[in-house]
Amino acid sequence: MITIDNPLLIGKGLPPFNQVEVHHIVPAFEKLLPELETKLAHLETNVTATWSGLVEPITEIEEALGWSWGIVGHLMGVKNSPELRTAYETIQPNLIKFINKLNQSQPLYLAFKTLADNSWNELDSTQQRIVKSAIRDAELSGVGLTGEKKERFNQIQLQLAELSTLFGNNVLDATKAFKLKLTTKEEVDGLPESLLNLAAATAKAEGEANATAENGPWIITLDYPSYIPFMKYSTNRQLREKVYKAFITRAANGDLDNNPLIEKILKLRQEKANLLGYENYAQLSLAKKMAPDVEGVKNLLEELRSVSYNAALKELDELKTFAQTDDLQNWDLSFWAQKQREAKFAFNEEELRPYFPLPQVLQGLFDLAKRIFGVTITDADGKAPVWHQDVRYFQIADETGTVIAHFYLDPYSRPQEKRGGAWMNDCINRAKIKENGDVITRLPVAYLICNQTPPLDGKPSLMTFSDVETLFHEFGHGLQHMLTQVDYPGAAGINNVEWDAVELPSQFMENWCYHRSTLFGMAKHYETGEILPEFYYEKLLAARNYMSGSAMLRQLHFALVDLELHQNYQPGGKETHNELRHRIAKTTTVIPPLPEDSFLCAFSHIFAGGYASGYYSYKWAEVLSADAFAAFEEAGLEDEKAMSSIGRRFRDTVLALGGSKHPMEVFIDFRGREPKSEALLRHSGLLTPLTA
Repeated sequence: MITIDNPLLIGKGLPPFNQVEVHHIVPAFEKLLPELETKLAHLETNVTATWSGLVEPITEIEEALGWSWGIVGHLMGVKNSPELRTAYETIQPNLIKFINKLNQSQPLYLAFKTLADNSWNELDSTQQRIVKSAIRDAELSGVGLTGEKKERFNQIQLQLAELSTLFGNNVLDATKAFKLKLTTKEEVDGLPESLLNLAAATAKAEGEANATAENGPWIITLDYPSYIPFMKYSTNRQLREKVYKAFITRAANGDLDNNPLIEKILKLRQEKANLLGYENYAQLSLAKKMAPDVEGVKNLLEELRSVSYNAALKELDELKTFAQTDDLQNWDLSFWAQKQREAKFAFNEEELRPYFPLPQVLQGLFDLAKRIFGVTITDADGKAPVWHQDVRYFQIADETGTVIAHFYLDPYSRPQEKRGGAWMNDCINRAKIKENGDVITRLPVAYLICNQTPPLDGKPSLMTFSDVETLFHEFGHGLQHMLTQVDYPGAAGINNVEWDAVELPSQFMENWCYHRSTLFGMAKHYETGEILPEFYYEKLLAARNYMSGSAMLRQLHFALVDLELHQNYQPGGKETHNELRHRIAKTTTVIPPLPEDSFLCAFSHIFAGGYASGYYSYKWAEVLSADAFAAFEEAGLEDEKAMSSIGRRFRDTVLALGGSKHPMEVFIDFRGREPKSEALLRHSGLLTPLTA
């Protein structure tokens, strides 16, 4: 029996972050993995081709492993340290071996096939989809392989996991390693107060005890809250060039060089695809996605590229005219785009920060959730252990006041231990479980992670409008996890949702940042309480599609490079991965990348995350999300009754059904038809607006 002297072996409930220490990790998994292997062996010997004799015991094994390993994986993202990495890397090989054993179990696979053949009509539609997915996933996990092929496949799985972890660690370390110390007023000319505060706080943390926002010294880093405003506002072109080149060459040389890892990862993925009978990894990746095939994806991307490329060319010409130069370099684009934006719309993002303190933005977000989805979100701080003092905890209740979900919010940048970007992850999945002889509903819990500027000098965290959009985005993911009505863990929330549909709720939520009553409900000056002046709202709307062609083209560039790397690239061939990227750039960028640009070395989405041959998902799902939001526009965004009615339908379909139905069926349930790309092009300003 598992004892609970080790907090990683409790196996249920909220993670005990107040108890978990790095030294618990290796002993926990040295105990847990053999116990799970014993359970798996017993199940294989005694399996019956029924839901209760097959799916339920597999779910128990998966959840026991997922609970413990989920805590470790989460801490790798938010509390990274050399000691944690060592423990993670010690356990990872045995973990992968166990997962391969589970996924490739012939007795369990055959039981699933028998269940599908003999008892299909006894299963409800959600169970049928879970069984169908289990059969497909087993086949994609190498269940059909034997002998040397199976052995090689398992070696590849282990190597890919190790390389992915190393890739991500290298990006984090390379980002952390760069520090630009500035000591004169000339060097920080143009920088906004918020960045000066952050740069001085960084300097203090680095040992400059007397650092102040006014007199320095200041330290600029490659962490997004520092890097992005520096590139936008620094008037020192030489320093912009230095910081930009450091950013685009992260993890591209020395001990942290990811170039060899990219080659190894791509080669192994190609070999893995071939072992499973696919021509390339792109085909293998799309076998589990909503898109029909690689060509279908490329057709959509080309439809969007042809529109956005011409728009981006025009935008660049206008920028050159504004800057009065033909010599615009890559490190000039953010700076001059910001200047042009200010000239066109007479404001900059920094002016808006005082109107977006985090507590008010959260309240506005929660008010919106209540208006359109009928849920009430309240503070539950103190009811759950947290991994950092800045982490918040909240609960969600339905119309009857019944609590239905919880979530953690970790909002601030901590570049020394927390990876960049923003993400949502599941902590606990909704499920019907037995407890003390009773069947109860286990409530879902989500992690929402952002990387905005922390509170400084007694002020709350003051957000840029981009920060606000990011928070709404991650909250959308969280809602799909938390408002699910599916009681089987295998299809609850985001589980079993095709990867290229999973961005639908998140991108949908971003649209509400521009919704008049939503924005005015949360945009209030943190000192005076003054509501955001009307002229700022008008300017925000006017600026929404500023450089939208360039923004879309940038995403298409990433998506097409990703697909090409996984469809046609030959590691060790005539063309290097960087040369491939530069070739694709000829039709997907209007200013080519610098020769030394090694962006791929920091492209964690596809080399350390789940987006390999799936980065297109952002655009694929954006078609869905824009069309979904258009349903609200058509009903009238200021008609509260209509918003509530359509919001409820969105909740009951997109947010509630999770992976219990194919995403196209879910979308049709909500919208009444298949999606169209028109709304996305219109929202992006690349199509003539609807007439009144």
